[in-house]
Amino acid sequence: MNKFRIALIGYGNVGKAFAAMLTRKKDYIEETFGLTPVITSICTRSRGGLICPEGIDPAKLTDEMFDKTLDAMAVIKAGEYDVMAELTPINIMTGQPATDHIRTALLLKKHVITANKGPIAWAYRQLRDLAKEQGVQLRYEATVMDGTPVYNLTRETLMGCRITEVSGIFNATTNFILTRMERGVSFDDAVEEGRRQGFVEADPSMDVDGWDAAAKLTALMNVLMDVEITPDQIRRTGIGGITKADIDEAARQGKRIKLICRGRMVDGVPVGTVEPTLVDRESLPAIMDATSSYVTIDTDLMGATTVIEEPFEPEIDHTAYGVLSDLLRILKDR
Repeated sequence: MNKFRIALIGYGNVGKAFAAMLTRKKDYIEETFGLTPVITSICTRSRGGLICPEGIDPAKLTDEMFDKTLDAMAVIKAGEYDVMAELTPINIMTGQPATDHIRTALLLKKHVITANKGPIAWAYRQLRDLAKEQGVQLRYEATVMDGTPVYNLTRETLMGCRITEVSGIFNATTNFILTRMERGVSFDDAVEEGRRQGFVEADPSMDVDGWDAAAKLTALMNVLMDVEITPDQIRRTGIGGITKADIDEAARQGKRIKLICRGRMVDGVPVGTVEPTLVDRESLPAIMDATSSYVTIDTDLMGATTVIEEPFEPEIDHTAYGVLSDLLRILKDR
């Protein structure tokens, strides 16, 4: 049976979860597409790169197998693969070096999957057009709401609809913090609790200051509304200034505070906002507790469609499935 070769640029939690999921679904892929998925290249930030055209067994990886002289770009240029999965940590402020990783792979006529929202937020249109010119696919389902089918919903189910607005709660960390504060937990203690549970970063500023939500909103607007906007153009206010008094006052009014994202066209100009917002206690955003999130897509033909992501253990499998679902669509459409 022919192989379909995969390069993993970045091998942290998402990469490892994807590799494990790929092993679990190997028989399904072979039966459905007549191809054997094989990981042939891996690059890590700390250990270096590994290129093995015959295939890599993730269960047997050791540090000694990696070459520290091989960085990501070297693996992308020298590896033998059909699709590259860009799984490196995001740089919200520039989208680099992930954007260059993707651009290089596309120029080599390789399909690309990214779980990194930075390139989609900062350079989506150029990458999309380059993929089309090169006759390969660019997929990015895991960049927003992990593997929850948002992009594929609009591409495959809402065909012919014009997206007029996207909105929702896109950052689970801030939603968790606000929920815990409503229950009497201090801001700092809520952050520490989230760290212990593994979904709040050591430095939560990108979440708390609204940058993560802004990058996700930008990516959604660029793809779904076909605009060119970058995260620094989003009107952004984080939750760092929210106090217990604000939470209590909202409750007295029968409301809750949520970090709401909204992207729309105003007089032909794309406008995106991320800001703490008072919402009615019975409204959809109000019932999103803990690490739940949602996106509402407004269209000209179908009105509003909402997709909700509920907590799932292990949470990293959501993102890993997003990468896997993109791989399956590449196999289906190639």
